[in-house]
Amino acid sequence: MRHTALFLMLAACPLARAAEGDSTETIVRAVYDVISGEAGARDWARFRSLFAEGARLISMRVTAEGATPRVMTVDDYARQAGASFEKNAFYEREVSRRVEMFGNIAHVFSTYESRRAPGEKPPFARGINSFQLVKDGKAWKVMTILWDAEREGNPIPEKYLTPVVGAKVARQAVSGLHSAVRLPVSADR
Repeated sequence: MRHTALFLMLAACPLARAAEGDSTETIVRAVYDVISGEAGARDWARFRSLFAEGARLISMRVTAEGATPRVMTVDDYARQAGASFEKNAFYEREVSRRVEMFGNIAHVFSTYESRRAPGEKPPFARGINSFQLVKDGKAWKVMTILWDAEREGNPIPEKYLTPVVGAKVARQAVSGLHSAVRLPVSADR
């Protein structure tokens, strides 16, 4: 009976993998990992576990009237994107990243490329995902992802396209110190 209760408790635990919330890099990488893959179902339970309570995903849409945000809950996104992913392969890869951190918050400007097959040239879309992260206890969680796509009249500036290779993550030595960090992006992500 005791083992059954333990099993039920463990089964109810979030599905984020142990290292996924260890750093801003691992939590962002996990989001890209979950949404990318062949046509078919995604692990939406794992996806949900990466987000803080009340999190939002916001895409910028351009209409004849101008730009407008489309606000979704994590479940809204899973439903809407999931329907497309069931029928279509989708691979999104981070190509450059800028991170700013202070205390228990972080902002990650993550430049992405979207493809229908790994290595497809050119990508069918590029843009920037603006991740707002919170440190919830000992783990990083996504609070918001706000994104906009590259398009005519809205090119991605060069400073958001150049990956920095071999850079090390700056650690805060003094409480309250604000740091801006560019992290390396591995070639396979």
